[in-house]
Amino acid sequence: WHFIIRHAMFDLLALPVLIGTSFLTHRQARIGALLVLAVSIVLLWLTLKLGVEVKGAKRWVSFAGNTIQPSEFVKPAYAVIAAWLFSESMQQKGVFPRTIATVIMFSIVGGLLLQPDIGQTALMLSTWAALLFLSGISWFLIIGLFGAGVGGLFGAYYVFPHFAKRIDAFLNPDGGGNTYQVDKALSSLLEGGWFGRGPGESMAKKVIPDAHADYVFSAAAGEFGILFCLCLVALVVFIVMRALSGAQQQQTLYARLAVATLAIQFGLQCAINLAVNLNLIPPKGMTLPFVSYGGTSTIAIAFGMGLMLALTRKRPEERMATGLPAYRPSAPPVPAE
Repeated sequence: WHFIIRHAMFDLLALPVLIGTSFLTHRQARIGALLVLAVSIVLLWLTLKLGVEVKGAKRWVSFAGNTIQPSEFVKPAYAVIAAWLFSESMQQKGVFPRTIATVIMFSIVGGLLLQPDIGQTALMLSTWAALLFLSGISWFLIIGLFGAGVGGLFGAYYVFPHFAKRIDAFLNPDGGGNTYQVDKALSSLLEGGWFGRGPGESMAKKVIPDAHADYVFSAAAGEFGILFCLCLVALVVFIVMRALSGAQQQQTLYARLAVATLAIQFGLQCAINLAVNLNLIPPKGMTLPFVSYGGTSTIAIAFGMGLMLALTRKRPEERMATGLPAYRPSAPPVPAE
């Protein structure tokens, strides 16, 4: 009940953030994202000195008795600002705005690696790579980036011991590595069957580490069953496909890139969390958006969804430009003389 009540409180805080952000104009959304990005990057680097250490990583800043994870706000804010810079680069046929977006990305990645946070680093690099792909880069550069990504994984394996241990345990689960989390998560998935054991009745959930956060999908499978989980996956797919469809309908290049990038970022975060729960990739500290417990994550994702709605909202002037009738309030009838 502790987590349920607090998560409900975070949802109540996230709802006005989502609705309020959705009413912003395209320019206001860009300015708001820029302010959030600047503050979040400063806090991201401050965590290295003033952060709260949890399980060997400094990813949180304590404020007024609550902890804030700046990297959660960096993700949607960077997606919008980088999309704007890439659109300026494409329209002006210059590389300077794109270079600025790349420099900002490396400043974020540097702070994440020092925390360390490999999962968020991979998500940020994927966001940047998605923008490069959407902006129309050559296949030669795509192959080079793929090779650089593979090289980065090998480098992380030798630089970060905890990352190496997770890779070793994933590749060789019988080699004596710590697979307790994965084993219990899979037990919960199998225990629930098609319809689950009912709310609070899962036995495996009681021993899964972080059952309310990283492994909430496995906990849900044990209590509500595989059918419930398939509906949850279908909902995620619907949101991503609907957002990508809305991105294609936008008139400005900035809006198309920003909405598509936010959708890809949201889908990738969901995919990483689900893959960890299904033991398809090594464990990572990645939440399932809107489902996993976490105040910062919930509010930050609401901010990102609000930006997506703001950039796809149909306004009267846009409806006129597309040939659709603009909404106007009906005038009162004129009395006959």
